[in-house]
Amino acid sequence: MAHPPEHPHIVVHSPALDGSRRVTSGDETLGVASHADDVAELLRLADLYVTDVEDSDLVEWRGGGPDDWPGLHEHQEHQEHRRG
Repeated sequence: MAHPPEHPHIVVHSPALDGSRRVTSGDETLGVASHADDVAELLRLADLYVTDVEDSDLVEWRGGGPDDWPGLHEHQEHQEHRRG
């Protein structure tokens, strides 16, 4: 079922190897997110105001939900070890 134009189909794609996730609206790539807050910010910048990206019918989470960012925590811990 297609969404009306004022309610675009937003997709948060499966995580990449580094854990980041591409965010699209229709055929347009809005950006790459590394946290659910990044998804909300990308939508805001695109004038797509979704109040709760984690629990909205407008946002489709593929390959895991809003808490699934595999690889990012390990990457951040690795960076901290290198600084320490």
